[in-house]
Amino acid sequence: MNSAQESPFLSNLLLFIEALRRVGVSISLDQTIDLTHALEWVDMGQRAQVYHATRCLLINRQEDLALFDQIFNLFWRLPVQDRQTRGQKSPIIPREELLPKRQVALASLMAEKARQGDPEIDLVDRANTFSTVEVLQTKQFSHMSPAELEAVKHLIRSMRWQVSLRQTRRWVPDRSGGRLNLRRVMRNCTQHGGVPLKLAWNSRKVKPRPLILLADISGSMEKYTRLLLQFCYSVSRGLTQVETFVFGTRLSRITPQLQIKNIDRAIGEATHVVLDWSGVTRIGESLRTFNRTWSRRVLRRGAIVLIISDGWERGDVTVLRQEMRYLQHRCHRLIWLNPLLGHAAYQPLVEGMAAARPFIDDFLPIHNLQSLEGLGKHLAGLN
Repeated sequence: MNSAQESPFLSNLLLFIEALRRVGVSISLDQTIDLTHALEWVDMGQRAQVYHATRCLLINRQEDLALFDQIFNLFWRLPVQDRQTRGQKSPIIPREELLPKRQVALASLMAEKARQGDPEIDLVDRANTFSTVEVLQTKQFSHMSPAELEAVKHLIRSMRWQVSLRQTRRWVPDRSGGRLNLRRVMRNCTQHGGVPLKLAWNSRKVKPRPLILLADISGSMEKYTRLLLQFCYSVSRGLTQVETFVFGTRLSRITPQLQIKNIDRAIGEATHVVLDWSGVTRIGESLRTFNRTWSRRVLRRGAIVLIISDGWERGDVTVLRQEMRYLQHRCHRLIWLNPLLGHAAYQPLVEGMAAARPFIDDFLPIHNLQSLEGLGKHLAGLN
């Protein structure tokens, strides 16, 4: 191409970048300019060349790779029936009346640059490039079809998580620290005749807070359970100090199972450990088991606790109230995630939820991908 300004490819490139930005990929103006120049050296008839050039120049974070692949595959895809049986001098160009003007421009450019033997490339309607991902961001988990749930599982798996940092008791060297490292200062003095020519400073070492997940797998949460296990697996793989428990009629620890690298095997092993799958809910009794058996082991160092439940308690709410009070005092932050909170008319009026509510620091929804992204930002921003 002669120049980016003269080429019809520029408008299509901007549309592609806009699609990536709409799903949360951060792309700067410099990256756009660099990609425009780089594609002057790329054969547009070779899909692999375009893919690697755009991915290298536009993607800075590993968590964006899955979204990039999904959008790119919708922009440039090979028809299954023709991949091995047909060669084409130029990419297939659908009838112009079926395409937006920008897409016609891209098809024309690709045809112009195509060479003998180039593979056939089907240009799809770019209006659907990010619409599917955009819909999944806001659609409630309980309203999704099996195909949509499968797509959401991949998106959850690609999420990256951060939790707030805490100051430890340990001091580490830090040029901008606020405390003198007297040992290093004295060592420097002995090397320069007793004169401290250089000062050394320390600051408190910071580490991520431990995260504890307590997920409800009772009958009332059955339609969310598989996705919640995907969420727990994603968090467990993304953070270093995570303990995961599930509860229905009783508490089960599934931390070792979620450490398995293969996600299907990990979730399969977790389901074998749990014996009270889709049973009745006894939140108070489960929290009592956690507080008496596990809290001293896992709630040290300012842990953050996430309880994921709709609050339907079949046991004694007095027990639930007592255990919630105890748990709140033991942890740094107690967060309750309720999938029903995503409904505009929802009120925490059921007996179990009303008993637990006074002891919850943060009461948040977990009903769609958008709420999960909001949770990620909340965890990273906690003090």
